[in-house]
Amino acid sequence: MAALTDLTIAQLTAALASKDTSAVEVAEAHLAKLDQHRALNAFITETPDRARAMAKASDERRWKGEAGLLEGVPLAIKDLFCTEGVQTTAASNILKGFVPTYESTVTSNLWKSGAVMVGKTNLDEFAMGSSNMTSHFGGVENPWKRKGDNRKLVPGGSSGGSAAAVAAYMVPGSTGTDTGGSIRQPAAFCGIVGLKPTYGRCSRWGVVAFASSLDQPGPFTRTVEDAALMLQAMAGHDPKDSTSAPLPVPDFAAAARDPNIKGLKVGIPKEYRVGGTSEEIVALWAKGVEMLKAAGAEPVEVSLPHSKYALPAYYIVAPAECSSNLARYDGVRFGLRVPGKDLPEMYENTRGAGFGKETRRRILIGTYVLSAGYYDAYYKKAQRIRTLIARDFKEAFETCDVLLTPTAPTAAFAAGDKMDDPVAMYLNDVFTIPASMAGLPGISVPAGLDKDGLPLGLQLIGRSFDEVTLLRAAAALEKAAAFSGRPSGY
Repeated sequence: MAALTDLTIAQLTAALASKDTSAVEVAEAHLAKLDQHRALNAFITETPDRARAMAKASDERRWKGEAGLLEGVPLAIKDLFCTEGVQTTAASNILKGFVPTYESTVTSNLWKSGAVMVGKTNLDEFAMGSSNMTSHFGGVENPWKRKGDNRKLVPGGSSGGSAAAVAAYMVPGSTGTDTGGSIRQPAAFCGIVGLKPTYGRCSRWGVVAFASSLDQPGPFTRTVEDAALMLQAMAGHDPKDSTSAPLPVPDFAAAARDPNIKGLKVGIPKEYRVGGTSEEIVALWAKGVEMLKAAGAEPVEVSLPHSKYALPAYYIVAPAECSSNLARYDGVRFGLRVPGKDLPEMYENTRGAGFGKETRRRILIGTYVLSAGYYDAYYKKAQRIRTLIARDFKEAFETCDVLLTPTAPTAAFAAGDKMDDPVAMYLNDVFTIPASMAGLPGISVPAGLDKDGLPLGLQLIGRSFDEVTLLRAAAALEKAAAFSGRPSGY
């Protein structure tokens, strides 16, 4: 049998079911990988003792014949999910040392399925970023390197720690959250699969909020089938979340095991040919169209005329919601408190010391667009654009079943690049934001390497709550691309 850390989630569950190994052995193997690759800074908090205890309990359940869907599978959890008794920071100084007394619904579902937590992963502060360089706990390093170049590369953001942990074989799966591309873009940069479900498919209860109308939890894995298995465990209606959809959870794993897409219509949005996109990514996109065509799909050109406005509209809506959500961090109830001579000064001192530069920038932008005199000019107009974007997608899906686009305009860039130019940084999400604004499911699948040996991803976008078709198409793309890249030394 291959090394335990090389096995996918599906392979691990099979090995555990046949008793070729134990959950304790699997946990120890992955904890050793964490020790080996700690320099990547993928984790904020490691939980080895909890992992061993959960693995031991998992083995006991299996011997009793009570194995769950992810029984004994080690997972990493983005440090945006509240975990009972384990520090949850959102990678911010203002929440450093905060230990929740409750468990998020998504992580609770994962533990009920038998999964084992090895730690909490690093991220951009409050999920605000596309590089994982805005964390109070330092940036995360992408395990991939350019050929002949030893410079550190970013893993993408905001869920960079979760993506790096999977790409470096520290865990076979991890959780992320996607607001404007924070699962799909890091997945592309790290050469793995990243799935953003439909808004409302997975509960947001117990997830530290960035932009409440956009945030959606989802999985990182190394295969489409594994992403389907994790989604099946994570999803479900939650009465504690008013935006959670009261829908049954389909058999996502079965869909991912069925790459038959004969007759499937794949939409190619003509507006996604944007300036600044790497020529290699444009070529890979064209190759992706041919791969799906060879698998039996029918490519059709579609139009999403308002998608060009998605990026500016997003950077009005998301900061506005973040400004409102982050008002609760004031030094009074929990987290950091920096004293002052009176209450207003204590607020100012706490928020000034607690929030990083990018978070402060977005709070200020959001407060501005919500202020009297600017609400109609900016926020209200952005919401109208959002409605038009959703209508464009609805009309496109009248002629196709899924959409195929690039995931990101470039491969992973060097740590420190674009940090002084917020607009250049925001452009990393140009292909992922439209689907987020419409609340649609999207998945990034690794599909090739560039001339520097870095992974490139292609994105598939599906109809609302039609992850079954999306996963089937993703499985077909994965099979055709036959991506086998692996970062050197991992």
